[in-house]
Amino acid sequence: MVTMARTFMDLLWDYGVFVVFIIFSTLVPLWGRFFGKKEKTKADYVFGLGTISMGAMMLSIARGTLGVRSFLGYPSELFYRGSAMWETLYGMVTAYPIVCFVFIPVYFNLGVTSVYQYLDLRFNSRLVRCLASGTYVIRSLLNLGVTVYTPTVALNTVIGIPYWASLLGISAISIIFNLLGGLKAAIMADVIQGVTMILISIAIIIQSMINVGGFDKIFTVPAENGRLNFFNFTGDFTIRVDTTSAWLGQLFMSLSIFGCQQNFVQRYLSMSTFKEVRRTLMSNIPVVITLFSLAWIVGMGVYAVYAQCDPMAGGYINKMDEILPFFVEDKFSYLPGVLGLFMASLFNGALSLNVSNLNSLATVTWEDFLSPLPRFKGISDKQQLTIIKFIGSVYGVMVMGVGFAVGLLSGVIESSMLMTSATSGPLLGVFLLAMLVPVANWKGAASGMIVSHIVTLWITFGSLTVDKETVLLPTSVEGCTNETFSAGIVKPSKSWLLANTPLEVESNFSYLDGPLEEHIARTPQFPETLYSISYMYYSLIGTFLTVIIGTLVSYLTRHRDDAYDHKLLHPAVYRLSRMLPGKARRYVNNPDIRPKNCPSAFKKIPLDNPAFEPSLESIHEKKSPLEPAVFIVNMSVPVEVPSSVPSAEPTAADSNRLVPEEVSELKEVRT
Repeated sequence: MVTMARTFMDLLWDYGVFVVFIIFSTLVPLWGRFFGKKEKTKADYVFGLGTISMGAMMLSIARGTLGVRSFLGYPSELFYRGSAMWETLYGMVTAYPIVCFVFIPVYFNLGVTSVYQYLDLRFNSRLVRCLASGTYVIRSLLNLGVTVYTPTVALNTVIGIPYWASLLGISAISIIFNLLGGLKAAIMADVIQGVTMILISIAIIIQSMINVGGFDKIFTVPAENGRLNFFNFTGDFTIRVDTTSAWLGQLFMSLSIFGCQQNFVQRYLSMSTFKEVRRTLMSNIPVVITLFSLAWIVGMGVYAVYAQCDPMAGGYINKMDEILPFFVEDKFSYLPGVLGLFMASLFNGALSLNVSNLNSLATVTWEDFLSPLPRFKGISDKQQLTIIKFIGSVYGVMVMGVGFAVGLLSGVIESSMLMTSATSGPLLGVFLLAMLVPVANWKGAASGMIVSHIVTLWITFGSLTVDKETVLLPTSVEGCTNETFSAGIVKPSKSWLLANTPLEVESNFSYLDGPLEEHIARTPQFPETLYSISYMYYSLIGTFLTVIIGTLVSYLTRHRDDAYDHKLLHPAVYRLSRMLPGKARRYVNNPDIRPKNCPSAFKKIPLDNPAFEPSLESIHEKKSPLEPAVFIVNMSVPVEVPSSVPSAEPTAADSNRLVPEEVSELKEVRT
């Protein structure tokens, strides 16, 4: 990063604004802890029940969608590589309605705390549940390590804060949030960070407009220099990104993130009704479009200013991702404190993402790994909350350790990004199997996930053996003069730390951090052809492998003991399966499913109900606690009966028998 002959007062303003903003963004979300309603139960901590507004939830989901990368990485992407990645917006927008109408209807009324708890209910298998949740935990830890490290180099090189001090600060504040806050505090931190990023982005666009002499030049200058190139359909799977790979790759990546990742699903389930979730998600589409495009417009403005004098080509910055901090330091030098606010926003961006994910990691670890252990059976809700907070604090320390490792081992960044890409497919695939494939069982789900993981990781690490030339779009230094940059800016001096420390920014979308591949006309041999596939397609490959292998293995190993509650399927799939020919599928009522916002999940059926016409068709003997005995009557209404019932004929006493509120037509469901 550039060094600058800054006055003592400039540094004082920057340090002051930085410290004040961090204190403000920390205390405001925690204000309610000391002066408002406190979290008394695990549900309050995990879901913030009934205390989060729709607007705050929308901005939090949007912030989690875009992350720090949108603020710092997209402008440099446009400046040096063009707008190809902008088209990933198509896949992101497409994913929202799919998540809203495919995933949420299944999750919402199950009464689950961990999204991976759903897999256990569906497949009655700890193996499948632990495979999915373990994938999420490992991926999140690696990515969070990069997230907390991201702002430290910029803070060190611009305002002189040692990177270890930044790591300690982010981790310490994250642990405090985890102990005192919960989901409500995390969402409030997201809101503060989101609003700050929007305001700074608008300020950068306005400053760019002033420097280039008009808003129109922010668009015309990049367009004239080949930065805006859309609808590029190449049909080549080895190209880093074109329109097809941007849409498909981002679609499957976004479905995995929005629909199968705890920190997002946790936000959906914190809302009181499905109607509210649907309204929030669909209303969030224009918000995401605006925030996503805002970062790219910032990049267009920065490029328009430096089109004839590239700071990296001129030796003023060392890495692509330093272009935006350089712009702020250069063009806002007349406003003391702006640079401090910008750096505080980077710091707080890493902080808010870390806080949100620590909450989710702790919840998943407790629900999926620890709570089933005999030692923790029967403990109180307050004790569970204490354990979850302790787990979150442990993860905070672990993330800090990964952050320190990132500063020393450059390979950690690439490995974590590749892990994100490679694990999205298997994770999405197993949820699609559970919701959309009635025949799927635990053997098929586990087999599909394991094979998909092996294949995608093989392709991922194999791609590291293929030489890929990094090609950047041409830039110019012909317009550089002594007055191009602000007075006092000098070229940086090399240090071992900066020369050997990467400044690639973490994102939920791993492909943003990879090299730009130049398409060279040649005929590579297998397996090089496989390794050369753009990692935009890794999530798609992993998803299809999991679904196809999982379906085949499930069909070959199907057994009557694979029965599950029909509410674990998507309602449309359940209805469609009834229309198909074949042997009737057996379902059971799962007592572990407790519908949300339903104090009594059962109702009485009157004696004269037609469901009790005396024509019982079958009785299923009770096999296990998750498989209660049911009998199917004329209208196919499942009614729980004791396994010791001597006769199949209903009696008057049956009129008071409790049955599930959702009337199930079990008899006609097909394989």
